[in-house]
Amino acid sequence: MVRWLAYGHINPNILTVIGVSLNVACGLLFGFGQFFWAGVFLIVANLFDMLDGQVARLSGRVTRFGGFLDSSLDRLSDMVVFVGLMVFYARSTEYHSTLNVFLAGAALMGSVMVSYASARAESLIPKCDVGFLRRPERVVLLIIGALSTHPGSNNFFANRMPAVLWVLAIGSYWTFAHRMYHTWRELNRANVEVETETQPSYVSNSGAERRTEQTLVTRLVNRPE
Repeated sequence: MVRWLAYGHINPNILTVIGVSLNVACGLLFGFGQFFWAGVFLIVANLFDMLDGQVARLSGRVTRFGGFLDSSLDRLSDMVVFVGLMVFYARSTEYHSTLNVFLAGAALMGSVMVSYASARAESLIPKCDVGFLRRPERVVLLIIGALSTHPGSNNFFANRMPAVLWVLAIGSYWTFAHRMYHTWRELNRANVEVETETQPSYVSNSGAERRTEQTLVTRLVNRPE
């Protein structure tokens, strides 16, 4: 399929826009309580998200703007899904839950901070993708929560979205903290390496200066009167 899209001269940016459009539809479905279909849309949307980069590389149409567009719309995709969940749990229905609204909001902020920390850190260090709850993991958890939702079911594995929100809320901030620590450690390591590289030159210059002073003193002492 990737080859067919690449040889068909499909613009990768179009695939990116289709993916984010499906994620917006997913957020709307969550807001209306259609969790199963929201999960299906989420799967299809992220297939497009995986395809756009592969098509760009295979067709030789990788551009800096394409990377920027993909990264920016990924953030929008994350947020619109969480907003849909917040709307659903805030509505005056039997599923109303202030706690779940809070958890969805906390997960939204955490996911944004994880992405921002990575982008900001990579302007200072080569790579910052550490942490166990990156975007693919968040998407998989949301799909599990959506597809497991069956109102009225007493099955242990059914209606796991609240548990998923707990994992997302806590795990996102843990990943954010991990990236902060990783960046701090890498910057300190880089500073130590710079100091180590410059120190021998300083010592060498100091030694040369001392030898020069000793030579001058010797000449002055041994100078004939």
